[in-house]
Amino acid sequence: MKMHLNLATRDLGASVAFYRTLLAAEPTKHYDDYALFLTENPGLELALDADPMTDVHEGAHYGVVVEKREDVEAAIERLTAAGHAVDVETDETCCYAVQNKVWATDPDGRRWETYFVIADTEERDNEATTCCGGLAAVETDACCVKDADAKAAGESGCGCGSDTTAQEVAVPT
Repeated sequence: MKMHLNLATRDLGASVAFYRTLLAAEPTKHYDDYALFLTENPGLELALDADPMTDVHEGAHYGVVVEKREDVEAAIERLTAAGHAVDVETDETCCYAVQNKVWATDPDGRRWETYFVIADTEERDNEATTCCGGLAAVETDACCVKDADAKAAGESGCGCGSDTTAQEVAVPT
């Protein structure tokens, strides 16, 4: 079984480059107005449709759950090597689990997390973390999401009111 996502994108070339890096995969189909990624790990069919009018303003985020801590480190290396800004969270309690994760934003502003669950917990988050459902996340109508324009301007933090939960990783120039 695979999940299917179809995402509209303003810049198909930039989106293909981002998802090529995020998924560590090449598109199975790639045309001027469409690209398709088929991956086994994760089991995903991701279709990208060129739509210069698309405007992403949502509180949702997307994620890839990995099986080892090293997979998060590999994602950090791939994303930073490709020039994508990332936020790294280590041993953070979020959504009733202690996790290591890396966040990156696609060219249209969709936030993606690649994460490894270290252990389940009875806490949704801890005092240092307001991500994924704390008051600050509700106030911003986002879960660990920073406005894409703010991220592009170089602001750090996960976007939910706490700069202590995310470590901005320098992007090589």
